[in-house]
Amino acid sequence: MIILPDQNITACKFPTMNSAARLIVLSLLSIGLNSCSALGFLNPQTWFGDDEVNPPTKLVDIEREVSLNRRWSVKVGNGQGANYTEITPALDGDTIFAASENGNIVAVSVESGDILWRSRLEATITGGVGAGEGVVMVGTEAAEVVVLSQLTGEIIWQAPVSSEVLSPPQTNGDIVVTQTVDGKLVALDSGDGSLRWTYETTLPALTLRGTNRPVITSIGSVIAGFSNGTLVSVAADNGFLSWEERVAIPEGQYDIDRVIDVDGDLLLDGNRVLASSYQGNLMAFDIATGRIVWGLEASSYHGISQGFGNLYYCDDKSVITAIRDNSEDIVWKNTDLENRAITAPTPIGNYVAVADFEGYVHLLSQIDGRIVGRIRTDKDGVRSNLLADDGILFVFGNSGRLTAFSLQ
Repeated sequence: MIILPDQNITACKFPTMNSAARLIVLSLLSIGLNSCSALGFLNPQTWFGDDEVNPPTKLVDIEREVSLNRRWSVKVGNGQGANYTEITPALDGDTIFAASENGNIVAVSVESGDILWRSRLEATITGGVGAGEGVVMVGTEAAEVVVLSQLTGEIIWQAPVSSEVLSPPQTNGDIVVTQTVDGKLVALDSGDGSLRWTYETTLPALTLRGTNRPVITSIGSVIAGFSNGTLVSVAADNGFLSWEERVAIPEGQYDIDRVIDVDGDLLLDGNRVLASSYQGNLMAFDIATGRIVWGLEASSYHGISQGFGNLYYCDDKSVITAIRDNSEDIVWKNTDLENRAITAPTPIGNYVAVADFEGYVHLLSQIDGRIVGRIRTDKDGVRSNLLADDGILFVFGNSGRLTAFSLQ
């Protein structure tokens, strides 16, 4: 979220721009408008009318080698709404949980698509969905964490936090941990929602709209990335700092050049955690000590994924790259979807799936990065990351349509 001192202004994630374009954006922001929709910020490519700085690449015909077959589809409220939220469903066992910006939460059978229960909160949901240990968790615009039963959808408790929640809360059964947009990592008691501890950082002048999804490790720590470009590890039971390392260092003359958010989902892989930053780096750290074990210069506000011995990421221009794990060797790079505001790469079978701002889902070969499959799922586009499990791909479109696909 872009935060300007003493003003209530928000703006959305955007691709890299030239200096003149950046100054225009800063001038527009200084007017004091209160929503992204007032200037059409939902699609960054429309900011400058006919003088598009980074126009989206037009799709071309592909030689289809794999198809996505629709298994089932359900409607979940108004989906992402109009506030540029990125509410991603959560899988836990044989159930997928999804939420919409206008307060709808549903539990859906992965196999059949049957709705097991549907709940409605009198709140605007901006962070979610988290699921585990028998509960479903969401965060709200009004600075609350809400925890519901996975079995019934009934509210177990709801608790206030310091500010808006934009990422899914997580739990280990003892605490529920979430990150707030004012730079705090908050742990609540999983039983009653009482405050257990708070870890606080200092926000830079400008940040992207979004916060990192914290992860709870097997060694009893909570790791989270922040808008100041740091990754921290704290003890899950008391919040004491274990280590703090930089994923990126701010550079440049203007504040907008110095944005280095760690917004993408972290990837836990054995004894290491991988993180990405906007206008910074991809880094891997030892989860116990914070020691850097791998690094690569790249700009991404999405997370990193794995498959076929590769690491996959998309940069801030929607270029998808496969890197040989634990090296700097590029296996392949795909520019066919440049500036199409794609989601993070999601491996499924022999492929990597991404979705774009026009609602197309693209399947790329994990071997060479060619686009070998495509289907349009939502004319309103797709912002939330895709999920994959046991050969099934789950897509939550901006309009609120949750769809399961199988490969053929």
